[in-house]
Amino acid sequence: MSFLYETHLHTSTSSACGYSRGSEYIRPYMDLGYSGIIVTDHFYNGNTAIPRSLPWKEWVNRFCRGYEEARNEGEKLGFDVFFGWEETFDGCDDYLVYGLDKTWLLEHPQMRTWTRAQQYYTVKEAGGCVVQAHPFRQHYYIRKVILSSACVDAVEAANRGNNDPYFDVLAMRYARKLNLPVISGSDMHDALQVSNGQVFGTYFREKLNNIGDFVNAVRNNNITGFSADIHYDDSRCANVTLPIEVRDKHDKKINRDWREFV
Repeated sequence: MSFLYETHLHTSTSSACGYSRGSEYIRPYMDLGYSGIIVTDHFYNGNTAIPRSLPWKEWVNRFCRGYEEARNEGEKLGFDVFFGWEETFDGCDDYLVYGLDKTWLLEHPQMRTWTRAQQYYTVKEAGGCVVQAHPFRQHYYIRKVILSSACVDAVEAANRGNNDPYFDVLAMRYARKLNLPVISGSDMHDALQVSNGQVFGTYFREKLNNIGDFVNAVRNNNITGFSADIHYDDSRCANVTLPIEVRDKHDKKINRDWREFV
């Protein structure tokens, strides 16, 4: 028996691009047989719906409301809802952060100016994990692809929001090259898409009792598989038109051809 989880989801309360409130997702995911969801709203340097002019404490409290609305509805219906977030760097690359909570956020206002390396090592020390989201995505708002080769615990190798499935093929090849675990997520913004079955997800061998179980499963690569409509054909790849930059463990640019990493 396996347990299916949504690992990448946004709410209209906390993400500027979200269409549905957290509470609206619970029934649709339950109807599809999911065991739980992880709310990963856009964080401070991403497409957040929360004004950055607010004091840090108020900003964090408002940011967490999207998750809290989903969690409260989940508790009513007996459905697990866990907390994470998605941070953006330089308007280009995104990272899903799991395993930490509101209290930890309140204690770390300096994270607003962190580098990728500072984020990774601090999150890891605190018991969390960092996953690079849709690393090869090309879209109008992305100036270049940045591959953080040493500051992540895993790679999102299946993302329902990608407009070309071969971005995921590249992501899978990249993760294999680095010997990193992979996860799948819908990058969900609209509960109507869930009702229509337009979803991805990640299977685990055991039920996740908390977000710490998810972190441990990712770090130990105890992932059963994906729910994703992607054919990983290594003979084909997306046409990469954006500049690609690879970063090291210090978040410094590596002077190597990105093709060596796929």
